[in-house]
This record gives sequence, structure tokens and C-alpha cells, in this order.
Amino acid sequence: MAALSGATPLKIYTNLRSTSRISVKSSLKIRNYQKYRCLSHKGKGIARDYLIRITSSIFGKSQQNRSNSSCCNCFGPESVKEVFKEDDITKKLVNGLAKDLDNRTLESNNEFGVNSLEDEAWNLLRASMVYYCGSPVGTIAANDPSDSNTLNYDQVFIRDFIPSGIAFLLKGEYDIVKSFILHTLQLQSWEKTMDCHSPGQGLMPASFKVRVVPLDGDESATEEVLDPDFGEAAIGRVAPVDSGLWWIILLRAYGKCSGDLSVQERVDVQTGIKMILRLCLADGFDMFPTLLVTDGSCMIDRRMGIHGHPLEIQSLFYSALLCAREMLTPEDASADLIRALNNRLVALSIHIRDYYWIDMKKLNEIYRYKTEEYSYDAVNKFNIYPDQIPPWLVEWMPNKGGYLIGNLQPAHMDFRFFSLGNLWAIICNLATVDQSHAILDLIEAKWADLVAGMPMKICYPALEGQEWRIITGCDPKNTPWSYHNGGSWPTLLWQLTVACIKMNRPEIAEKAIKVAEKRLAIDKWPEYYDTKGARFIGKQAHLFQTWSIAGYLVAKLLVANPSAANILVNFEDADLLNVFSWALSANPRGKRSRKGPKQSFIV
Repeated sequence: MAALSGATPLKIYTNLRSTSRISVKSSLKIRNYQKYRCLSHKGKGIARDYLIRITSSIFGKSQQNRSNSSCCNCFGPESVKEVFKEDDITKKLVNGLAKDLDNRTLESNNEFGVNSLEDEAWNLLRASMVYYCGSPVGTIAANDPSDSNTLNYDQVFIRDFIPSGIAFLLKGEYDIVKSFILHTLQLQSWEKTMDCHSPGQGLMPASFKVRVVPLDGDESATEEVLDPDFGEAAIGRVAPVDSGLWWIILLRAYGKCSGDLSVQERVDVQTGIKMILRLCLADGFDMFPTLLVTDGSCMIDRRMGIHGHPLEIQSLFYSALLCAREMLTPEDASADLIRALNNRLVALSIHIRDYYWIDMKKLNEIYRYKTEEYSYDAVNKFNIYPDQIPPWLVEWMPNKGGYLIGNLQPAHMDFRFFSLGNLWAIICNLATVDQSHAILDLIEAKWADLVAGMPMKICYPALEGQEWRIITGCDPKNTPWSYHNGGSWPTLLWQLTVACIKMNRPEIAEKAIKVAEKRLAIDKWPEYYDTKGARFIGKQAHLFQTWSIAGYLVAKLLVANPSAANILVNFEDADLLNVFSWALSANPRGKRSRKGPKQSFIV
């Protein structure tokens, strides 16, 4: 794998082509761009310096004889393209450089034997890297050169970068992850407004893009800016609740993998963690410890009936709380926040393990529920009507195995199986040991439904018929067994691998990886697959999807080195376990407590 460093020129040039489709001259709103901005001067100076830097990296020449121009080396792909427009000589140089790059890449591939699936994946992952101020800050969502309709797939998404970041960490390449963490942190403090309304402080963006705009007062010079999207430009205008949770999880993984704890100990990083926690732990009208969100606020970012308390958000929330608890520096100002965090961990764990869990025994219990119970000791606390049990579940539930349901609200249980929520519940210890094994038992028992031709289904089963029309609003992208409505997503392979390694059952992950390897490269690394058996590439799937590539690489790296999964896995410490035991013994079924002092914490 060390030989892969020779393919760097390809990565630079491919990124140049793929991320420069949108012209800087396209309509851009004047916004409060990043306060720190990198400036570049005359076009010829930039082009000259850029050519020297690139050619020296290709041919191994010294970079000492560089241009004496005072421009900084901070231009990104778009700025290079814009600068080259007015200089025919430079255009010819770039065209010649492009051909030489392709030829050199082919020679490099032949020299180093770049013919394995993993080598191809690494080359593609590096080709998706986005640069800001001369340093990589993330990876774009998809890098398909044949696709002219990029939408926002040429941006760096927080959730999409997570498998990319983990892959780089496992490879020992820490700088891009550190840069991503710190740059997205600075975006957190931006003013976010939609229709005169601003969300709470601490919200992390869904994505960002490196844009190049003319420098104020000098049309011949340009500057790079980071342009974030907090949901105000997204389809449906939904704020990304999971972005901040993923950011905390990646921050912890960076510290554990690199050994560099100075990043998480920085004052601005500590402040960022606290802002996310205060946003999530803020008091509201809800009686439940689960996080209340709107539809489309996580990986399933379109209307799919997950509004309320979806499992995916609760699993990430619990994981982020554990990670933050581990990273917060002890100080008097954080005491109330840490107490509130601990209380929420206990309540959330008990709530999910008890009320979200379903297996054959629990299903039979629900089938015999009495309704309209008005009592502190009610068994059917949420007034679930037994007729809500869908016919498919009665036949589908195996005798051995179980899972956490997708959502729970008063008089409503979403019985669909959501892969990410269940897998991350195993990883972060939200599910008990027995429940975790039961989830993997169910995946094995229902392999033909949940994995089939490509791991793995984002949810099961799909919404169909009248149910699909009502819940999705006749969404043409979320048709049955497509996209988020029962589509198969290769990126889920890495979460499956981590969960299997944690439970000491890696053979399940290895089997899934073999299934994925049969098609991923041949199908050009698609975003998702359609049909119940995942036989078709998704009808609107983007090819060369970065997190499909990164998810495969993370899975392979973890199978080869299972101990590395510890950077993602959470375990409850002795203090939490003692609190859990006390809470269950004192209040096993959530009875109303009439004794003891009431504590309140300021968050």
C-alpha cells in the first residue's frame, strides 16, 4: 500500500476536473464569508507557481526554483480554472500537463501493480479530495466525470466524510482529518438564517463547498472561501441534526487513532463540543429522553415517515454523549453540563433498551396489550394498539433474533428495521450484549432480505402502495425498494464490520465484504442499488460515490486489523454501570418517583 503515494498527481488532476464544473461567474449570493481568507494575485503568477508545484511533484524535481511571485499557494480547483481562462499560453501548458499526468499515472499503475480492488479504491478516494489553502479539507460526495448534473454532490458533506476520515486515520494520514475537524468547527459559529429565523447555536452544517470569488477592490485577484449549507439550500430545507453528532464521533476517533489529544483539548474545540451538547440537551416539551427531530434530518434526508424519535438519531446521540463525556476537560463551568449529560445517558439507555426492543417474545406481549391504561404502573405506557402489528412482521420475525424498532411515539411504533440505527446501537453500547447478538442473529437469519446482492438495506421493508403515497408524498426518488425506501447502500458495509468485530463475529462482515467485492468496481462504485434483491444500480444513483468507496476500504482495513475498531467503539465505564444498576433496581418500569430530592441542572 505504501506504493500508492505515487498516484498523487492523478488525484490532484482528477479533482481539478471534477470540482471545477461550476464557474465562479455563476450567481453567488454575497454572504458573510469566512473571516480568514486566502488571497491570490495576478493570474499568470498563480498559473506559473501552480505549474511548478505540480510538475515538481510529478517528476520529483526540487521545488526550490519556484516563482518569486508573492501569491500564496492556496488556490483550489475552481480558482485554477478561472485564472487559466485568459491566458492561451497557460491553457496549452495545462493541456499538455493533463496528458502527461494521464500517461504518468498509467506508467505508475503498471510500475506499482495497481490492479487490486483496494488499490483502485484508494486512488478514487484520493481523487475525491478537496483542497483549501493548499491543504486537503475533505472529500466530495461523488466524483463521476461523466455526470453533468452534480446537484450538491460536488460538496463536502459532514456525514459522507466520516468513512473517508476513518479510512485516512486507519492509513495513518491524520492531517486531512484534523483539517476537516477544525474547518467545520469554524463554520459552526456562522449566522444561519432562513426566512428571518435562525436555529440554535451549535448547529453544524450539512455540507460546505470551496468557492473562489473575486477579491474586493481588485478584479484581477481572487480569494478562496468556505461556503456552508446548514439546510437552507437543501432539498426540503431540513437542518442536519446528525452532523454535529458525527463530528464529535470523528473527533474522538482522531484522538484515539493519532494519539494527538491536543486538538480535542483546544479551547475552541471544547467550546464547539459544549455548543452541540447544549443544543441537544436543551429543555423542551418532550417527556422522553430521546431526541425529537423532523423528517429527513439524518442519512434519510427525504420524507420517509421517520419524524419524531428515529432510532438512527438516538444511536448517534448516545454515542456522541459518550464521546463528549470522554473528551470534555473537567472544569467548574462544565459541571452542570456533565451532570445533565450523565443523567441523559442513563435515561436514554433505559428507554431504548426497554421500549424500542422487539423480538418474538416482545411481539407476543404487544399482541396481548391492553389499551387505555391510566396508571403510573401501566404496562402499555404508549397506548400501542395491537392491530398496529403489521402482517409482514408476524411472518418475518425469526424465533432467534430481534432488533430495535425504527421509531416510538404515543400510539405509534414504526416496526421497520433500520440498519444504521441498529448497527450503531451495537457499536456505541446502546443495545445490551444480548440484544447486540440478537441483532446480528437476525441479520444472518434474514440475509436474503437485508443483504441479498449488495450489503445492505437501509431499511426493511419498503413502503408500498397507499402507504408509500401517503408517507412519502409520492416521492419519485423513494419508490419501493429504491434510494431510502428499501434501497441497498454499500457504505453501510463499514458500520456492519465495526458491529461484527465488536461482538467478536467478524465472519459475518467478511461474508458481506465478499458479496460487495463481486460488483462494486464493475458497477463503478454506485451510491445505492435498487430492487428487493439489490440487482439493479439505483436509477438515480451517482457513480464513484465517495462513501461507497471509503466504506469498503474501512471494512477491509478493520477486518485486517480488528483492534483498530476501538477508535469507534464505546464502552460504559464502571460509574455508568453502577448508575444503570441503581436506576433499574429503584425504578425498573419507569414508575413515578415520589421520594428523594429533585435535582435540576442548568444546561
